[in-house]
Amino acid sequence: MIILGNCILSDDIYEERFVCDLPLCKGGCCVQGDAGAPLEEEELAVLEKIAGRVAPFMIAEGIAAVDQQGYWVKDGDGDLTTPLVDGKQCAYVYYDKTGIAFCAIERAWEEGLIAFRKPLSCHLYPIRITKHPGYDALNYHRWPVCDPARRKGKMQKVRVYRFLKEALTRKYGSEWYEELESYIRYSYQEHRS
Repeated sequence: MIILGNCILSDDIYEERFVCDLPLCKGGCCVQGDAGAPLEEEELAVLEKIAGRVAPFMIAEGIAAVDQQGYWVKDGDGDLTTPLVDGKQCAYVYYDKTGIAFCAIERAWEEGLIAFRKPLSCHLYPIRITKHPGYDALNYHRWPVCDPARRKGKMQKVRVYRFLKEALTRKYGSEWYEELESYIRYSYQEHRS
């Protein structure tokens, strides 16, 4: 376990390897599961604000789902999430010509139309954050759809925290991330010799 500021991180975030392998997984994390992507409270208003610029990249079924359900929903557990199309894929998904699922929000961001990249939970995946009074618990989420990412990560020798440097920095800041790297370099490397 790594304790850094108001965060407790599972050792898997250092020990596990991970690099998305979209040609093999086909963006399965956007289309499988029983709930949409978890959302932060402050992301709700953002989704509403950017909807008009994201819609041109969405598929018709996704637009219909947002029209019917709203820009966000509460799932069965009362958690804030993105809406789903027919209880399956995220409403904000689109597919490229090879059938790979991508995020329409991120596409609008890549095109320079919005400043919001995508929901933080999507950017941080496979890390899931559980909020507790006074601290965040960061855990590595294992899901069979990401088996290709684990294989690619092992092959390229990329650890989860390094793969998610940009997302972790977005959430906690560059100083926090640098502290994480220093802690890992000292604590893990020193003990491996």
